[in-house]
Amino acid sequence: MTPLLARASLRRLARHRTQLLLSVLGVALGVAVVVGIDLANASASRAFTLSVEAVAGRATHRLVGGPAGLDERVYTQLRTAYDLREAAPVIEGWVGVPTPDGGERTVRLFGIDPFAEAEVRDFTQDLDVDGDADLVGFLTRPDTAVLGTELAAILGVETGDRLTLSTGASLEIISLLAPAAERDRRALDNLLIVDISTAQERLDRLGRLDRIDLVLDTEQARALADALAADLPTGVQLQRTSTRSGALDEMTRAFRLNLTALSLLALLVGAFLIYNTMTFSVVQRRALIGVERALGVTRREITTGVLLEAAAIGIAGTVLGWGFGLLLAEALLDLVTQTINDLYFAVAVDRVQIGPWAPVKALLLGIGATLAAAWIPAREATSIPPRLATQRSGLERKAREGVKKSLVVGCGLIVVASVLLLIPSRSIAFSFAVVFLFIVGFAALVPPATVAAVQLLQPVARRLVGILGAMAARGVAATLSRTGIAMAALVIAVAVTVGVGIMVISFRSTLVDWLDVTLQADVYVAPAFERSRSGNLDPAVIARLAAHPDVESVTTYRRVDVNDADGNLVLLTALGIKAEHLGIYDLRGSSPAEAHERLREGAIVVSEPFAFHYRVGPGDTVQLQTDRGLVTFPIVAVYEDFGSDRGVVTMLRDVYDQHFDDDAIHSLGLWARPDVDADQLASDLQASTPEGERVSYVSNRGLREVSLTIFDRTFVITGVLQLLSVVIAFVGILSALMALQLERGRELAVMRANGLTPGQVWRLVTAQTAIMGLIAGVLAMPVGVAMAALLVEVINRRSFGWSLDLVVPPGILLQAVVLSLIAALLAGLYPARLMAKASPAAALRGE
Repeated sequence: MTPLLARASLRRLARHRTQLLLSVLGVALGVAVVVGIDLANASASRAFTLSVEAVAGRATHRLVGGPAGLDERVYTQLRTAYDLREAAPVIEGWVGVPTPDGGERTVRLFGIDPFAEAEVRDFTQDLDVDGDADLVGFLTRPDTAVLGTELAAILGVETGDRLTLSTGASLEIISLLAPAAERDRRALDNLLIVDISTAQERLDRLGRLDRIDLVLDTEQARALADALAADLPTGVQLQRTSTRSGALDEMTRAFRLNLTALSLLALLVGAFLIYNTMTFSVVQRRALIGVERALGVTRREITTGVLLEAAAIGIAGTVLGWGFGLLLAEALLDLVTQTINDLYFAVAVDRVQIGPWAPVKALLLGIGATLAAAWIPAREATSIPPRLATQRSGLERKAREGVKKSLVVGCGLIVVASVLLLIPSRSIAFSFAVVFLFIVGFAALVPPATVAAVQLLQPVARRLVGILGAMAARGVAATLSRTGIAMAALVIAVAVTVGVGIMVISFRSTLVDWLDVTLQADVYVAPAFERSRSGNLDPAVIARLAAHPDVESVTTYRRVDVNDADGNLVLLTALGIKAEHLGIYDLRGSSPAEAHERLREGAIVVSEPFAFHYRVGPGDTVQLQTDRGLVTFPIVAVYEDFGSDRGVVTMLRDVYDQHFDDDAIHSLGLWARPDVDADQLASDLQASTPEGERVSYVSNRGLREVSLTIFDRTFVITGVLQLLSVVIAFVGILSALMALQLERGRELAVMRANGLTPGQVWRLVTAQTAIMGLIAGVLAMPVGVAMAALLVEVINRRSFGWSLDLVVPPGILLQAVVLSLIAALLAGLYPARLMAKASPAAALRGE
């Protein structure tokens, strides 16, 4: 590219600053959505990984038992019989602690033996005899704890203060730790460290350990595994530390991937905007390009010039989008963290973490999408003879001729995507790729659909608005090279809103129906703080409630994580339920009576997501690690369940007691007598709770409301992404209308010279904008429904294994039309004003 051409390009960009700003803004918004979601996801994942790695320290293996943990005598045996010095016992559980703003923060109560920690973890080194912490007080004074300085600042506590736990106990803070290493400081972000005995008392696990962390080489691990099989109790397992962290991280993979895909949809809408802008940039210079070609400028130089302009816009938009993305990540981080806490496990994320590849990824996305969008108009501009480049009508004729090609391409992509759906793949990435093919196919159908819609609307517009209405409708099709891409962007953006909205409504409707069927007990009883490992009900409380005169029967629940034969985490529910109450579960493959009989004999039922992920069903078996060793359980039925996307295995409590040395009960379902009101019973039980007994009573209606609140909170992120997609499309429509305003200056000047008033120009442009919005909204309805069907039947099923009922409320389709119409009208206000105020003499000066 010669210096002369470079100066001409810069001069043109300077003259059209508004268009340049809209282009940069479009790229920035598209990049910001992807960066924001990516950073929020990565920060939550990274915080979890750092926490797990730092808490594990140098431990390579861990010794674990069943749901009740390990007998503490196992640790004594390891230190004496096996002479294992690099072994540290651990007890941990989740508790709630108050924050200065009146809220509650979930922290991990971490019980350790400071004398055994030296070879395993670094962040506990200040607890040794030469450290800064009060080791003597830590070991000899009851209910003492230490925590990191950053967590102490968040909780508003200092050395000497007492911290009240959700279990009702309080701990004295005797020291604050401030490790030098960043990783160790991050490990303390969510840890409340106590000694083993305090943890055993406060978590109600006297004589038990959760695990023993070990530092072993390969030979030691092999020898210890052999010895354990012979000497230690059945059910004790030696695991690699990476096994559990990997399993926990896998839980959130589908959730994070779905968010990433939704953000890429916003980038796709932004790519349409970029393509629209770069096409206008080329079209606006067609005459100049024709003259340059006639004067000897090569195609390569022109293409290079267009791509360099696109690169400049891409770089500016990406840099701006990175800044927007950081702000968006800060806003989304709490939502992502809250969703993970609600659905998976507790994780504390207080800051956005920026990995080394995050800026590189943003640059590749922003600049790559911009250059890809600019390549087609750049190639088109150099493929026509110089003589034809000066004729605007030739471009529109080519655009109309391209309608048939666009129809063929769109139908072809949809057919290809439909065929690909028939491939029995469970890859979520592959499924999203197919959905993107559908989206691009639908976008390619917008221009031919627009032409057909204009032909239908033109007589109606003439009848309603007169000649101006007919002109407005005809103008949409006459300037298809400009309006086609902008309308495609608006159609896709609104369709995404419709599709995701229908998916959320379908999910919520299915969830409500499931809750109505499943929540049949009248009152549900659970510890006041659900996340605590000590969150088990006192047997005395259970006995008192079972004997209550208003309670007819009691269902007991115990939910624990166990391992399967491959070391994967399996969520197991032990259910103490009467046979007549088993009918609340929609059992597929067995009747409630038959299922209950088989369950009493040792069979299990599995949830729909579990059956999907493990590819099992009635008649198959599942192997689980129990306190009696590896046991094979036959599956008698599959049931619908939305409580966990990784799936649940359910067995009767009597069978659970045969295989696990764990008598804990986490929660109850109380079935009231026929003449007792559930809400009143819950209120009476709560009011009569003895002082110090931290138990919550929730009626089935209250539990339903809590469940739906969590659901709605989970999909707040989706709503944010929907809104941002529409904003990006709005910018695209505004950019296209600004382009039309510049291109139609002479046309409107001729009309003004022939008597068209400024008000009539305003009405003409507004009517044309309204027609564009109306057509886009109508087209977005079937596209949105099709997208919803793909999300519900393909993405959801392959991501989580749930079966949802597709619900298409008419209101959301009407909202699509209204949203599209309003977006187009708002975007057309400024261009309409400019066109109405334009001077005919100035526009015709060159004629």
